[in-house]
Amino acid sequence: TMGKAVAAVLTLLLIAAVGTQGKALARSAIELRCQCIGTHSKFIHPKFIQNVNLSPSGPHCKNVEVIATLKDGREVCLEPTAPWVKLIIKAILDK
Repeated sequence: TMGKAVAAVLTLLLIAAVGTQGKALARSAIELRCQCIGTHSKFIHPKFIQNVNLSPSGPHCKNVEVIATLKDGREVCLEPTAPWVKLIIKAILDK
């Protein structure tokens, strides 16, 4: 049935989004444009953040993009000019 097909596709998309290989594939498919449509500037406590990915501006996108992967698997684009995000960027660059 149509409902089962939709559920199967959604399940596959979730698996792809949660698995690291799926993420790498999804990222390579959209490398030629900005990944963030909008950004989140409200503070997110570090205990909820699993990983932060920093994409410098370049030919693919004029914006610096800061993408946080939360512990529940969601990806959130952070506002690079927010003071708390600047601290995260500095910590990444100082490593």
